[in-house]
Amino acid sequence: MAFSSTSMLLVLLVLLSASWATSASIQQDFIQCLDDHSEDDIPISAVYARTNPSFTYILNSTAQNLRYLMPSLPKPQFIFTPLNESHVQAAVICSKKLGIHLRFRSGGHDYEGLSYVSQIETPFILLDLAKLRAVHVDIDDSSAWVQAGATVGEVYYRISEKSKTKGFPAGLCTSLGIGGHITGGAYGCMMRKYGLGADNVLDARIVDANGKILDRAAMGEDYFWAIRGGGGASFGIILAWKIKLVRVPETVTVFTVPKTLEQGATKILYKWERVAHKLDENLFIRVLIQVTQAGQKDERTVTTSYNALFLGDAERLLQVMNRSFPELGLTRKDCVETSWIKSVLYIAGFSSETPPEVLLQGKSLFKNYFKAKSDFVRRPIPETGLEGLWKRLLEEESPLMIWNPYGGMMANISESAIPFPHRKGNLFKIQYVTSWYEGNMNATKKHMHWIRGVYDYMGAYVSACPRAAYVNYRDLDLGVNHKGNTSFTETRAWGVKYFKGNFRRLVRVKSKVDPHNFFRHEQSIPAVKPK
Repeated sequence: MAFSSTSMLLVLLVLLSASWATSASIQQDFIQCLDDHSEDDIPISAVYARTNPSFTYILNSTAQNLRYLMPSLPKPQFIFTPLNESHVQAAVICSKKLGIHLRFRSGGHDYEGLSYVSQIETPFILLDLAKLRAVHVDIDDSSAWVQAGATVGEVYYRISEKSKTKGFPAGLCTSLGIGGHITGGAYGCMMRKYGLGADNVLDARIVDANGKILDRAAMGEDYFWAIRGGGGASFGIILAWKIKLVRVPETVTVFTVPKTLEQGATKILYKWERVAHKLDENLFIRVLIQVTQAGQKDERTVTTSYNALFLGDAERLLQVMNRSFPELGLTRKDCVETSWIKSVLYIAGFSSETPPEVLLQGKSLFKNYFKAKSDFVRRPIPETGLEGLWKRLLEEESPLMIWNPYGGMMANISESAIPFPHRKGNLFKIQYVTSWYEGNMNATKKHMHWIRGVYDYMGAYVSACPRAAYVNYRDLDLGVNHKGNTSFTETRAWGVKYFKGNFRRLVRVKSKVDPHNFFRHEQSIPAVKPK
């Protein structure tokens, strides 16, 4: 049967009208349910329908990976921005009651967009915690309660307002939402001294699958264990963390020393591999590896930049470096003595003139299309292996690798203390990133192909059985859950890479606290009984 263009247009309009009507119905039912189950009034302005002029702005506001904002990908039916804890409770109760899939985010930094996009289950709604961002610092108790929507930078700033000698050992990126950040572990420049952010959590408030608010005492130690490093959005919605503040000196020292291939970068990096994890625990030297221009003939080279924080003054830092890593050639001129809060800005890439108040804006310095992967290294990569890596980096337009040293406190904490298992025996962690600015499938395929090729090449030099990965560098290439029931065997393919032997315990906790798998996404912990 043939259809005229007019008939086809009418059919399309009918389908679109039906879709809009369904979306409006879901939204109306949800709002009515919220009113019925929330202790506090919910302003209509807290709900953003797709037809709302602010919908796209709110959706895009904290989403970091432009790959997951492309028009072809599913969008939430509407966005709900709760103003208090009872609103979050009501959202869980109503999503469950109405059978609507729920996604939620604190900072929008999930590398695969899982906090604001669902590719396995539609329709879905988005709960955006951006308005829950209070930070209450108690210097006398060396602790702080921080709501999930606050950024890492806001937390750092509020601590520094109260004390010049207190800090918190979490992320280097200041626009991270603290709620989701800690659920994956939360590493930063002070990890070799104090461990991860998740190692320094004292209490939490969470909304469980029944819509109840639980603190540490109410949830029990197994549940509390699981949420500190077991990955985001599997066990409930984090409302707030109570964090333990750590001591920082009034003066710290930072430096960045670049070395190109022409300046002997390969040999210097090989030395770093062998000593970085053994250095004074007050010293954190990461390596940023990028492709840069060389000379005036548009030639390209690889530059390794040694970016560091030392919890002490420059004189003592130079003593440590001259004794343990003289090959870098660090001089007093390279060293910048500053306060801890200004070191946060330095490491995050802000200019030296930037005031700390910029951290209250909670904004990312950039957004682009990107793909990332991760590895852990347990033995030094030989110079021949590095040379093969350089060849592959020079093939890509804008590659980035970040090598973060382990050792210190990271080697002293048990693999099973929290779900994050990557401890003793790891020399350093690798993050691979490729980014681009063209929002088309050809560009995406090109860059995805490149990073997968580099990852395959590096397989000979990194951890094995399992080839470990960091859950906060989410990577769907490792495996995904299916809609509905997912077996322990299927999820184990990616689960042991993130959590090693802790994965089995995470599944047991999940099966107990969320047996019907209400909190779920493409790589959520499954609610099954492992055999």
